[in-house]
Amino acid sequence: MTLTNTKALPSKPCLICRFISADITHAYQRTRRFISREQIRYVAREAYQVPDSQHCQKALELVMKYSPDHLVNHCLRSYAFGVAMAHKVKQPFDKEVFFLGAIMHDLGLTPKFDTGDTFEIDGAKAARSFCIEHQLNTEKADLVHEMVAHHNTVGVAHKLDPEIALLHYGAGADVAALWIRDIHKKTLTEVLSEYPRLDFKEGMIKLLSDQIERKPNSYMAPLIALGFLKKIEKTPF
Repeated sequence: MTLTNTKALPSKPCLICRFISADITHAYQRTRRFISREQIRYVAREAYQVPDSQHCQKALELVMKYSPDHLVNHCLRSYAFGVAMAHKVKQPFDKEVFFLGAIMHDLGLTPKFDTGDTFEIDGAKAARSFCIEHQLNTEKADLVHEMVAHHNTVGVAHKLDPEIALLHYGAGADVAALWIRDIHKKTLTEVLSEYPRLDFKEGMIKLLSDQIERKPNSYMAPLIALGFLKKIEKTPF
């Protein structure tokens, strides 16, 4: 697997085209589900508990040590929402790898791991280093890297490995209520109860605003210029 070590600043027209393409894809999926009368499956708490592995426990400890509480809970919800939307990828996925990428996907937003690059790449490098240091095999460590690097890559992430797609869906659902219609209502309520939002909206807006102020060429800059922060504010939970 070739690692993504740079993330170019996307143009606004490119982002708009990717948004439209992604919207069409997901609208098609929902229409097909409606026609076939397929119901969104309820996913119980047991399905999205932290995997019982030393790697996962150590990764959670790392994130809790260096991240504010609202960011820790966001990462846990991103994992839970991703598990709840496994039906969208219709492929098996490695639950341990998925948790590792999900729990560490915002390390680049923390002072400890911010080296001045766009936060997705800073986080990807930190997450992969953690995996290698804790003797996860290279193939899995590389996948964790790509999960973090592409968790917010609009119009691309959902076409990649299932773990990358699910993190994209899970994080998007939590940050901006994207794809929440693909999550069973009871599951959504239980995830929010299990991992409370705390002051997540305000905290994430502050973190992202700081990123683009210090790094105007970061990947998130054009997304924010298109109104992404307002979308966060309007999230209905």
